[in-house]
Amino acid sequence: MRDAAWLLLAMCVGCTSDDAMTSKDPGVPQPRDLVVLVHGMGRTRLSMLPLEKVLEREGYDVLNWGYPSTQGGVAELGASLAAAVSERPRRAGTHVHFVGHSLGNILVRWVLANERPADMGRVVMLAPPNQGARAAAAAAPWVGWLLDPMADLVPGGAGAALPLPEDVQVGVIAGEYDGKVSVEESHLDGETAHATVPAVHSFLMLRGDVQRLMLAFLRQGRFEAD
Repeated sequence: MRDAAWLLLAMCVGCTSDDAMTSKDPGVPQPRDLVVLVHGMGRTRLSMLPLEKVLEREGYDVLNWGYPSTQGGVAELGASLAAAVSERPRRAGTHVHFVGHSLGNILVRWVLANERPADMGRVVMLAPPNQGARAAAAAAPWVGWLLDPMADLVPGGAGAALPLPEDVQVGVIAGEYDGKVSVEESHLDGETAHATVPAVHSFLMLRGDVQRLMLAFLRQGRFEAD
């Protein structure tokens, strides 16, 4: 119910508005790389639907992966993500990119460290608790029994320790007013680029500036406009 209401809000505020897109030239072949979307804790794949629509309009194949985000640890969920990517049909010579939100980014990091797909592309992380999150540590004694991955998201937890392969380009987008993951906690050793937007944690996917940053990084490996 929460994500259904959230989706209606997304549609009203123009999450797929034309000004968030780069115009298409019908004479230029569009990319058909696969982009895997991974939502955050307590959410569903509906929360990533705004990004799914943006990416599909730009010619990407999209796997908007849904999973039980309150059940299991990072390793268990990460293995499920790796299996879903492996089972997805894909044309030869195309790349696999990831776009994650919050917990979803830690699952992506597990995949990169343990079961990296062939023809790996780029990664865009939205509000990632890469250093662990003090907010998770504060909440864990109260709700940790309901949210299995919480223990991996605290500072010093298993999520923060996952290594990043040196040859993978990662762009991080943090919310200045996030409220759950600080800008400092979003940084990742080895990140390629980092950007901050004036946003809160739950609604990054709705923003046109975030969508434009995502597309720029997937295409170019940087956040600057082409």
